[in-house]
Amino acid sequence: MATLARAYRTPLHVSTSHGRLAELIRFMKWLTARGVTSLEDLNSIDCDAYLAHRRYERDENDVVVGERSTGTRQIAAMIVTDLLSYRDLFAADRVPAELRLWGGATPSAIAENNSRGAQNKTPPASDEVLQPVLAAALHLVHVIGPHVVDLAGQVRLADRDWSTKTDDLKSATRVPLAEITRVLADYEQAGEPLPLMREHHIQERIDAGWAAEDPLAPIAFSVLARQAGFRQFHTAWLPTLRGPVEATLKTVGAERPFGRAAAHVEKADGNGTLPWTLPLHREEALTLIGVVRTAAILTLAAVTGMRASELMELQVGCRRPPEEYGPDLVRYRLAGKLIKGQPLGGVHDEWVVIHDAYQAAALAEQLHNDPEAGTPLLGRFHFHSRFQWFRDWVNGPHGQRLGLAPIPNERLTLRMLRRKLAIEIAHRPGGLLATKIYLHDVSTATTEGYASRPGGAQAELLAEVNDHEQQRNLELVLAEFRNYQQGILPAGPGARSLTEFFASIDEKLAPAAATAPKTQRSDRDVLNLLTKRAKVLHLGPANYCWFTDPSRALCLKLAGTPTADRPLIGMCDSARCPQATHHPGHRPVWAEHADRTMTFIGQLGTTRKTERTRLQADYDRALRVVAEIDTANTVDEEPA
Repeated sequence: MATLARAYRTPLHVSTSHGRLAELIRFMKWLTARGVTSLEDLNSIDCDAYLAHRRYERDENDVVVGERSTGTRQIAAMIVTDLLSYRDLFAADRVPAELRLWGGATPSAIAENNSRGAQNKTPPASDEVLQPVLAAALHLVHVIGPHVVDLAGQVRLADRDWSTKTDDLKSATRVPLAEITRVLADYEQAGEPLPLMREHHIQERIDAGWAAEDPLAPIAFSVLARQAGFRQFHTAWLPTLRGPVEATLKTVGAERPFGRAAAHVEKADGNGTLPWTLPLHREEALTLIGVVRTAAILTLAAVTGMRASELMELQVGCRRPPEEYGPDLVRYRLAGKLIKGQPLGGVHDEWVVIHDAYQAAALAEQLHNDPEAGTPLLGRFHFHSRFQWFRDWVNGPHGQRLGLAPIPNERLTLRMLRRKLAIEIAHRPGGLLATKIYLHDVSTATTEGYASRPGGAQAELLAEVNDHEQQRNLELVLAEFRNYQQGILPAGPGARSLTEFFASIDEKLAPAAATAPKTQRSDRDVLNLLTKRAKVLHLGPANYCWFTDPSRALCLKLAGTPTADRPLIGMCDSARCPQATHHPGHRPVWAEHADRTMTFIGQLGTTRKTERTRLQADYDRALRVVAEIDTANTVDEEPA
C-alpha cells in the first residue's frame, strides 16, 4: 500500500472480486476483438469506446434493445481505472503511465451514478404480500412444524432401512416367500396399510404389461422386499407372492408410506380442524420439509431483518439460553456474524429476537440433516427460488387445504423484508435509533449523531420515515372519512370534533356533487382537504391522537410540559383526553385489556380491596370504550 497510493484499503467480498474479474476478462476479450493486443497500446479512445459498448444492451444482431444500469457502467469504468491504479504490479505488460482516463473523474461520476445520498431504491414489502406470507410462515413454523419434524424422522428412518444402499441387504437366489410373509404379518398385526408406489411408476408397470385393474399394480413391492432383507424385487416372484399379498391388502388396504394417521390441527383460517397432512410419497414429504424450512427462513428474515449473509452465517447451536427477568419477561438471543462492512470472515455478534424467530431457529435445527454444533444452520440458499416454491405450495391444493391465504404473484426479496421492518420500527416514538440498533447499523448512526453530520444516513432515514408516516396518516384519515360517509362514526372524547371536521369536508365536496351528479371527487381531491388534519395525527396503541391543540392534551398536562410540540403517547389516557378517538380497529385491544383485567380481578384475594377497586374501575372503563365503539360502528340501514 505504501507503493500503490491508489490501492484499495478495504477488503472486497469474494463475490465482488469475482464480478470484477469477470468484467476484466470481458474487457480483455473486447480489446482483442478490437485489435488491441497489448496493454501498452491502450488509449483513452479505447476506454471511451468500451464504456459506450457497456452502456447499452444489444441482441444477437447487435441492435440496441435497452440501456444497462449505472452499476454495470460503474464496474466497467472501475476495472479500467484499476489497471492504471495497480500499474506498478504489472511487469511484462502494463498500461501507459501517461494515460489519463476521463479527466481523472471517479468511476461513479463516469457512470453517472448518483445513488450516493439518494433515497433507497429498494421498495418495502407491501402489506398485500407480507401479510399472507408471514401468516403462512408462522402457521407452518408453530402449528405444522412440530409434526414435520416427526415426518423428517420417518423419512430418515426409511432411508436407512428401506434404501437400496442399506447395509446387510442381500441378493435373492430364490423366492423369499417366508421372509415376505413375515413382513406381511407385521403389517397386519400393526394394522398398517401396505405402501403405494407413485403414479408414474404405476403407469410404467401398466406399460410393461401389468393389467390396469390388477389390485397389486400400485403396491411398492420393492419396499416390501427391502424390509424382508433383499436388495431387489423380481417380477418372477409375483405368482408365488400374489396370494399372501392380496390377503394382506384386503385386510389393511394400501396407502402412501409417510404422514399416515396425521394428528388434527386448527386450520389457518379458523374454520375447524383437519389432519395436518394427507399421506405422502417420499418426494412429497421432502417437498413439505423444504417448504417448512423456507417458512423458518421467512420468519427469521421478516422479524429480525437479517441480511442474506447474516442468515447464512447462523450455525446449529446459535440459540442462546433464554434469559428470564420475571413472569412473561423472557429475552431470546441468536448468535451469528456481521458480514457487511466488516473484515473478511465477519465479526461475531448477537441478535435480540422475539419468540417467533427463536422458535424458527429451533425448527431449522430439528430439520437439519446433520445437526452438529457449528455446522451452518441454513446453509447457502437462493431466496428467489425458495420463495417461488413456497408461494406455489401455499397457493396450491396443499396450502389451500390448510386454510392459508393465497399469496399474490408479486416480487419479494430479503432486502424488501428488511426495509419494511426498518420502516415499521422507525414509525414509533424513538424508533429511528431502535431501528439502527436492532438492524445492527448503530455504529454509523451513533457517529453521525455525535458529529451532527448533515445529510448523513441518519438524516436520510429520518426524512424517509417522515415521508412514510405522512403517507400512512393520509391513508388512515381518508379511510376514516370514508367510514364517516358510510355512517361508521368514531368514538371517544374527541369524536365530536373529528365528526364536525369530516362534516365540513363533506360540505366542501357537496357543491361539486350538486352541479355534476355523475362526477365523484377522486381520493386525491379529498386528500388535499384532509392533509392538514393528517399532519396532527399520532397513533397510540389503542387510539388515534389528533394533536391540534397542545394546551388540551391530557398527557402534556400530566407531564407538566404544556408547550411541547408532540404528544407523549406513552402517557396517553385516551378515555379522558379530548383529542383522542377510538375506531373499530382499536376494539380488539380494548376487549383484550378487559379480559385480562377480569382475569387479574379473579386472582385477587379478599383482603386486597384497594387493588380490586382500581382494577374494577379499569375494567369498567375498558367495557365502556368497547361499548362506545360498537355503538358508533352500528350503521342504521333504511328499509328497502
